[in-house]
Amino acid sequence: MDEIVRQALAKWPNVPHCTGWLLLDRRGNWRMRDDEAQARGAPGEPIRHAALLAFINRNYEADAGGQWFFQNGPQRVYVELGYTPWVVRLAADGDELALTDQAGNRFEPSTAYLDDEGGVLFADTSTPARIAVLHDHDLDLFSAHADVADDGRSGQFHWRAGVTLPLQPVSHAEVAARFGFVASPALAAKGGAAA
Repeated sequence: MDEIVRQALAKWPNVPHCTGWLLLDRRGNWRMRDDEAQARGAPGEPIRHAALLAFINRNYEADAGGQWFFQNGPQRVYVELGYTPWVVRLAADGDELALTDQAGNRFEPSTAYLDDEGGVLFADTSTPARIAVLHDHDLDLFSAHADVADDGRSGQFHWRAGVTLPLQPVSHAEVAARFGFVASPALAAKGGAAA
């Protein structure tokens, strides 16, 4: 968290939280959702300002209840998630593969999953583990390094020389509960099902 954010929190500790206004979509884009976008259930407008994106990424965390937020100075802005709290890109770096999250940080997978809707997810080696969905533009590269069983829900992913990750099945509907995050803090604030 940025020092300026810490100072703002100390100066104004009781600023109300905000929900519904910020979305991390399934492709790792941050989107601003005004009242109209929220009313229509639309994803909102992509944020393109490089400095603002960097600020959001540096101040992106989860609370104890699994709700992800952006700490915008003294105000906590809870994030609506298009799927998971992290979105990763897969790239070939010579003979090696590399995963990076939406903030551009390295993501070292420990486990790989295939969901029942064709999505690929990875859990990383951090504690607690982060769960990320693979950007759909990288499915071809993933497929080139994976052996998927006929059932489409299992197999193996050849991550690095000598490192193969089993592909485990997971239900899309169970991902949020299984990995301990809240997909829609706005819905949760209204008393609805948040996953």
